[in-house]
This record gives sequence, C-alpha cells and structure tokens, in this order.
Amino acid sequence: MKDRIVLDASALPMHGMGAASPTWWATCAFMLIEGSGFALALAVYLYLMSLAPSWPMEAPPPDLWAGTWLTLMLIASVVPNVLVSRWAHRRDLRKVQVGLVVMTMLGIIPLVLRAFEFTKLHIRWDDNAYGSIVWMLLGLHTTHILTDVVDTVVLACLMFSRHADNTRRYGDVQDNCMYWNFVVVAWLPLYGCIYGLARL
Repeated sequence: MKDRIVLDASALPMHGMGAASPTWWATCAFMLIEGSGFALALAVYLYLMSLAPSWPMEAPPPDLWAGTWLTLMLIASVVPNVLVSRWAHRRDLRKVQVGLVVMTMLGIIPLVLRAFEFTKLHIRWDDNAYGSIVWMLLGLHTTHILTDVVDTVVLACLMFSRHADNTRRYGDVQDNCMYWNFVVVAWLPLYGCIYGLARL
C-alpha cells in the first residue's frame, strides 16, 4: 500500500492578497480585455484621420481646458490611490476608510469635468466620422471612470460595515486601486489623440 502525502492547510488564511487572489488575476484579465478595446478604438481614430482631407473634419479642435484639467485631476489622484493600496496591504482599517471616501470624491470630480468636456468638442456625435469617434472615445473612458466610482462606493460601504476587517476586503481594495491606475493610464493616449493630434 502506497503512502499518501497530506498537506495540513488549516493554518493558511482563507483569502490571499495580490497575486495570491483569483480576483487579482481576474482584474488583470479584465484590464487586458479593456485595454485591447481602447487600442482598437485608437486604431479607428488614426485610420479615419489618415483618410480625411483635413482633421478635425468640419470643426475646430476641441477646447483644451476641460480635458486638460481632467487629465491633471486623474494624474493627481494616483498619489492617494497608491496610499490607499498600501494601507490596505497593511490592513489599516481607519486609513482605508478615509482613503476610499477621498477616492470616491476624486472619481466624481472627473465625471463633472467630463460633462463639460463633451460640450467643448465643437461637434456632435452624429455630424460626421470625426464626431462619432471622438464621442465614442470619451464615452468609452467615461464608462470606465463611472464603473470604478461605483466599485469604490460599494467598497467604502463595506469597509464601514461589520464585514470590513478581513483579508478578502483588503484584497478587493487593492484590486480596485489597481483598476483606477489602469483608468488613469488608459486616458493618456486618448488625451494625446483627441487634443494633440487634432492640433498638428
């Protein structure tokens, strides 16, 4: 009769953080899929620009102020976002709670700026191909901001509840922070196309 090697896993934690969590891998896969969507949208923008006799088509370039302020706000939000991730790693409940409230506010402000940004494009989505692709790029990114804000609000509510102080919740906070960094980084090439290439 062969001996069986049995591992006693009773001392292991119920949930892991970072790469030890299946949710972390799912978030990475989700970002890969969405990043591919952004890349395809940018490819469409560049393709249409290469065909057009002038770019932007039948419209002046969009005003810089709304998009630039939004970009600066997103970049600035990375600092508190990184801090929240570190606090979650250290399981510092009070700091994580405050940080999630701050990140909720820092997610809502870009949505307000984005509303102004749409009005400063100087073109409607149904005017021509240029209008369609610019509105689609902004709409795609707005959806990602809104998704993360909703997730942050839900996490903030959980962290203020009796379900807060466990490894799984802190791992969820770290995953949410990672996704917000993706939202910020994904916007930079979009900003370059919409505001930079339109002025070349």
